[in-house]
Amino acid sequence: MSARELPSSPFNKNRVPVEAKVFELNERVSHDSHGLGTVTNVEPAIAVTVNFGSHQRRIVSPFTKLSKL
Repeated sequence: MSARELPSSPFNKNRVPVEAKVFELNERVSHDSHGLGTVTNVEPAIAVTVNFGSHQRRIVSPFTKLSKL
């Protein structure tokens, strides 16, 4: 017996691909929790390291809380 598919099921929706954010060295960024910072290392499509002044954080993709200034 197969599972019944409902037209209003959230599992049947077509997903729209999200564009990956690309960051560069020495780029100024803002993080929702950590504040303003500067990108100090880039691992393309994997992670970025950001210096927030008093501390550094490695932030992995997807960069939902990180935005360019």
